[in-house]
Amino acid sequence: MFTNRQHLGLLLGVLGVIVFAGSLPASRIAVTEVSPYFLTAMRAMLAGLGGAAMLLVTRRRPPPRQAWWPLLAVAVAIVLGFPLLSAVAMVSVPSAQGGVILGIMPLMTTAAAAVIEGERPSPGFWIAAVIGSALVMSFALYRSGGYTLAPGDILLLLAVICGGVGYTYSGRLTSLMPGWEVISWAVVLSLPVSMLAVLFTWPADAAAISPRIWGAIAYAGLMAQFVGFFLWNAAMGRAGISRVGQIGLLQPFFVVLIAALVAREPIDPLTIMFAVAVVVTVAIGTRLRVGRPTPEG
Repeated sequence: MFTNRQHLGLLLGVLGVIVFAGSLPASRIAVTEVSPYFLTAMRAMLAGLGGAAMLLVTRRRPPPRQAWWPLLAVAVAIVLGFPLLSAVAMVSVPSAQGGVILGIMPLMTTAAAAVIEGERPSPGFWIAAVIGSALVMSFALYRSGGYTLAPGDILLLLAVICGGVGYTYSGRLTSLMPGWEVISWAVVLSLPVSMLAVLFTWPADAAAISPRIWGAIAYAGLMAQFVGFFLWNAAMGRAGISRVGQIGLLQPFFVVLIAALVAREPIDPLTIMFAVAVVVTVAIGTRLRVGRPTPEG
């Protein structure tokens, strides 16, 4: 039986996944009127301002010296790389299709942990990873209408790599500071770059941008880039990393649903079928054993 604390954690986890799932549809809406580069800059700047406010209000001290390089990696991968690659991809790729491709993020995170942190996934995990990747590649090839990946699909796969690397370094930093503080410092670290980027990419017809587009930009920056991480970390603290991690497998479904309701994208049965297949594969893979290296001697 779950305790009230665990029930609250699972609820926060579901809310966090819903917030993250809205990122692609919001980006898809925003790039209909603004460039993906302006969207990425605004998204990072808004998150950075939110992070700065949070750190000032809580009077947090600067991170220890050994944390700065991993924080820079998180900033480059999650605050700048992932949003930029996914925003450019959303110019030509429907967000529902993007949600299916991003469904391999949990497996990519574990793969990045194997390379960066020295974890040892079991053979069964790698089999599941290969099957999941094959499903995603097949879906992308089919939707591109040929035998080569469309540029948007390649950008989304690169975004998945950025996400896996960024989450791995974030996990490493949680041994030094709370998870919410990790993302706060990461977005603050990128703030000077994002503010300059906003100035250089500011659209000449900014006054003509519709409120719907500004709303999508605000959501991508404040919610998907910042608030979602607060919900996710609070959920793991209450219900445990393993339980909450399984909730993340629902993200492709939420992306497809939000794309249909908000971005008004038609959802065909094939997209739903591949979303189910990817979620099942990732669910199997994330349940298989991943060993930690044992120190010698």
